[in-house]
Amino acid sequence: MRWLKEMAPIVGAIVLALAVGAIVTAATGYSVVAVFRELARGAFGGPYQLAQTLTQATPIIFTSLSFLIAFRCGLFNIGAEGQLYLGAFAAAWAGFTFHLPPVIHTVVCLLFGAFFGGIWGFIPGWLRARRGANEFVTTMMLSYVAIYLTSWLVSPDGPYHGTQWANQTVRIATTAQFPRLLRGAQLSWGIVVGVLIAFIVWYLLFRTPRGYELRAVGQNPLAAEYGGIEVSRNMILALTLAGALAGLGGAAEILGTHRRFIENFSPGYGWDGIAGGLIARAHPIAAIFAAILMGALRAGGMAIDRAGVAPADLAAVIQGLVIFFVVAPELIKYFRRLVTRREKLGDIES
Repeated sequence: MRWLKEMAPIVGAIVLALAVGAIVTAATGYSVVAVFRELARGAFGGPYQLAQTLTQATPIIFTSLSFLIAFRCGLFNIGAEGQLYLGAFAAAWAGFTFHLPPVIHTVVCLLFGAFFGGIWGFIPGWLRARRGANEFVTTMMLSYVAIYLTSWLVSPDGPYHGTQWANQTVRIATTAQFPRLLRGAQLSWGIVVGVLIAFIVWYLLFRTPRGYELRAVGQNPLAAEYGGIEVSRNMILALTLAGALAGLGGAAEILGTHRRFIENFSPGYGWDGIAGGLIARAHPIAAIFAAILMGALRAGGMAIDRAGVAPADLAAVIQGLVIFFVVAPELIKYFRRLVTRREKLGDIES
């Protein structure tokens, strides 16, 4: 079966990465058995550990979808982190500003997150389509703008500084919050929304004419243009949707986990989304499982540090090895295709 053929190299890469991680662990003088035991326990050792893994995976589902929908259109969105932050702040603002009934309030907060994240994707999309600006640069720079902007908004000098002991907003209304799925754990309905959005993105990409156009532009923009597809419009749409998805992820994180916007709340979910999208081979349903893998590595890494069997830095090395071994081959293939495509465009223009 096709999916088995695609999964085999991914599983092999994960096993190889863990083997190299074991060698590094032994070389640094720590117990390989203890480290990997705590890694597994921290990720899947019980209902609360599994809940922590899924909590970590929730925003990564959204940022993986954000990356892959742009990737399918031949674009590389590395600004999901900033889009996540802007969507998170917008959702928090709607959460403590409006007074609405439950469910409606939650939906409004999600829409605010998606809208402002979408704006942060639209800008580099428009610049790429209309001015030829490289989306690598524009998405990354706008990401820093969003992160520092939201940091200022909740700083002591900003207009939304909510408490004296931390740079954060006030708590959002209970009517805006996602219910928790397990008592005593942070896992919320955000994971359910993330899975639902993944299926919606799958349907959009593979079952609608618009999705066909997005994929056609990504595979061969010249052929798509000759076929009557408006390339510029689809590029703008792809990055706008990418920003909206990342913004939704930020909103879900605020509504379900933190219940307020906190400065630097993300440990790098936007960057994890790039890895998740590549691990999933840019498939929305596979992105769910890729995000769970990334969440398991994060939750297991925290467990290693808490148990004292190894420092957090070693856990980060193991996480990085898994990402590197799984993502590197796909990333190399992408850049080769990108160089070949631009060489062909240069030949045609000359």
